Amino acid sequence: MENLRFCPKCGQEKLIWNQITKWSCSNCDFVLFHNTAAAVAVIIKHQDELFFTVRNQEPGKGKLDLPGGFTDPKESSEETCSRELNEELGLEINPESFKYLGSQPNVYPYKNIDYNTLDSFFLYEVEKKFEITLEESEISAGIWIKESEIDFEQIAFESQKRFLKQLLK
Repeated sequence: MENLRFCPKCGQEKLIWNQITKWSCSNCDFVLFHNTAAAVAVIIKHQDELFFTVRNQEPGKGKLDLPGGFTDPKESSEETCSRELNEELGLEINPESFKYLGSQPNVYPYKNIDYNTLDSFFLYEVEKKFEITLEESEISAGIWIKESEIDFEQIAFESQKRFLKQLLK
């Protein structure tokens, strides 16, 4: 955040970051908000197993992740779940198939900027395990793990750790 010093409106080196959500220029009336971004995570469940991906990029490269991602403008959270599962795993799933479970705040560090996110968690239960087509630029593997064998320290994001610990109590 400290790298943003010049006002995009007047060009002066007067941009002030309030350390939370807002840049403002002390020379003109420019204001830019850095609000919380919406994101989804899908808990895919088959009996007593959950499906995880293995991240193929930072943050958290090599760690476990739930399928999901950032919500696009004019997209519902359920539509995001559908789109992300299609992009990441090649699955076609009706947005009405997801059950909302809850949310957790998170911080997503990307290229020296911390993005505050609100991660919404959804459940998608399957009767049988499925074949997937991985988006290898993002994911190196997909694995099923028994609920009782999840190593929470191997999960990439704190929001997912907190949510899954609470869910699986």
